[in-house]
Amino acid sequence: MQSKHRTVRVALAALLIAAPAALAAANVAAAAPAPAAVQAKAVGLDDPHKKDIAMQLVSSAENSSLDWKAQYKYIEDIKDGRGYTAGIIGFCSGTGDMLELVEHYTDLKPGNVLAKYLPALRKVNGTDSHSGLGSAFERDWATAAKDDVFQKAQNDERDRVYFNPAVSQAKADGLRALGQFAYYDAIVMHGPGTSSDSFGGIRKAAMKKAKTPAQGGDEATYLKAFLEARKVIMKQEEAHADTSRVDTEQTVFLNAKNFDLNPPLKWKVYGDSYAINS
Repeated sequence: MQSKHRTVRVALAALLIAAPAALAAANVAAAAPAPAAVQAKAVGLDDPHKKDIAMQLVSSAENSSLDWKAQYKYIEDIKDGRGYTAGIIGFCSGTGDMLELVEHYTDLKPGNVLAKYLPALRKVNGTDSHSGLGSAFERDWATAAKDDVFQKAQNDERDRVYFNPAVSQAKADGLRALGQFAYYDAIVMHGPGTSSDSFGGIRKAAMKKAKTPAQGGDEATYLKAFLEARKVIMKQEEAHADTSRVDTEQTVFLNAKNFDLNPPLKWKVYGDSYAINS
């Protein structure tokens, strides 16, 4: 029979041997990455860095450039039936969002260089007409683009009409940054709404094919369904029939299972190659 003292000495020795191992395990645990559920809070598209990535991705498709901040001054008629397309996400004179932008700018800064075009913008809304706008409007748009207040107005309207609704809906559907971007890019091109050719209609079509993660579905399966539903609508319109912003951009990230949209990112749009390395 072992004595009580020998039993204590053996137990103490075992404790001393085990202590370094336990300490090492604790150190490894402390150094290990946080669980995905904890990290997810920091990877939404509304994180400032992720939002900048989103803007670069959109700009590569809309403006063939990653320098989205250079696009405040952009304006042209791309012959898609929407009149002028302008600014950082393509506000259009024929769809109402350009009118709302100039109204917001005028609220922030009465008497600005674009305020005098409000009657013309109201008149051409819903058409592809340039009546009352033309080259003078184009010049004044470029002038306004140098104004910090006009840049703020563009940012505000981007967020109110497109970015915030897209990200909010994507989060409600259980989607991470890539899915949030897929929604944002779709709502920028197709507009909000519930018609079959709008963002709401595309989402509805996708949900007939697959469940969202919030409904218990697989994220990759649902996103594939959403992108396929979007391509159907894109191909119905000649100006958007090139689906490379889906095929060689978003689908590339999806196939790589980069649901958090983490750099490095490499993609192509309309045959041009782009990269975001950090």
